[in-house]
Amino acid sequence: MEILKVSSKSKPQSVAAALAAVIKQGNKVEVQAIGAGAINQAVKAIAIARGYVAPLGYELVTIPAFTEVQINGEIRTAIKFIVRTLNS
Repeated sequence: MEILKVSSKSKPQSVAAALAAVIKQGNKVEVQAIGAGAINQAVKAIAIARGYVAPLGYELVTIPAFTEVQINGEIRTAIKFIVRTLNS
């Protein structure tokens, strides 16, 4: 599973393009974000990616969950969005 890390400064269009590319290859994607700004950018990217892949017949499903990530030796709680197609 591909992991995409999103920050509050990430461009949703760029994240969406990366997400769509992985989905087109038939893989699942995990989008990780820490903080309100990053989560906002991640959700926008998922919505944009849906528009990229819907005309190709892909229906995206997103499952939100918590995860722990280590940053600079410190454990932080992040939100992860598992993105896959409806049939995978």
